[in-house]
Amino acid sequence: MHTLRFTKMHGLGNDFVLVNGFREKIEGDMGQLARRICDRRFGIGSDGLIFLLPSDVADIKMRMFNPDGSEAEMCGNGIRCLARLAYEEGLVRGTVIRVETLAGVVVPELILDGGKVSQVRVDMGEPKFLRREIPMLGEGDTAVEIPLEVEGEIWKGTCLSMGNPHCVIFVPRVEEAPVSEVGPRLEHHPLFPQRTNVEFIEVQSPAEIKMRVWERGAGETLACGTGACAAAVASALTGRTAREVVVHLTAGDLKIEWAANNHVFMSGPAVRVFEGIYYLET
Repeated sequence: MHTLRFTKMHGLGNDFVLVNGFREKIEGDMGQLARRICDRRFGIGSDGLIFLLPSDVADIKMRMFNPDGSEAEMCGNGIRCLARLAYEEGLVRGTVIRVETLAGVVVPELILDGGKVSQVRVDMGEPKFLRREIPMLGEGDTAVEIPLEVEGEIWKGTCLSMGNPHCVIFVPRVEEAPVSEVGPRLEHHPLFPQRTNVEFIEVQSPAEIKMRVWERGAGETLACGTGACAAAVASALTGRTAREVVVHLTAGDLKIEWAANNHVFMSGPAVRVFEGIYYLET
């Protein structure tokens, strides 16, 4: 019987199954495998399946698949988990790691405490605001606080890319936001040819925001790293906050800084939970 060794990890409850492609033989359709593995009743259960692979342009390559089988360009919580695993498995030597993704090369830095990984700080690159870069259809070059119609109701969205598309919606109280109702409709809104992630944001102060997220291909999750970055950028861009904020998520906090060099830095935990063997059907 064919088997696949895996490691289960999470970043603030945003959980992933990671497979070491340097050690494991990966065959077949990765998207189909993700649909099976991510299923919480018939598989292992996770918000995504991540493969650690050799790279010709960086230290390591990351491929990440959503529970619906679609491949994501990038994943902020996922790349923190990948960085820790790669370091602890000896796949990379230093604490600063160059990771090849579909969104380009992303650079996580491991923060050690007593020789153990305590946090991971990631240079997430520069936000992109042009519609063609998000990608997003419609008039105008950018989409800052634009009206988006969902079943006759208008929501104001600020849209950008953090390597993957995001639509940020500001709400008075995030607990009352209709994430599961409006989220999927915005995800599949005709203005987004590759769909979009949707963040619902409550601004608590110039230095703090609270977030719930509907992730493209996954549904509502406990956390989203690229989403937290997009939310922080949108909050600063629209004058609601400073350029450095703490993003409060269901299971904990992420620190996001939109630096003077236009790069966005994300700091947060990555936790190893368990390892196991997944039995592949022949």
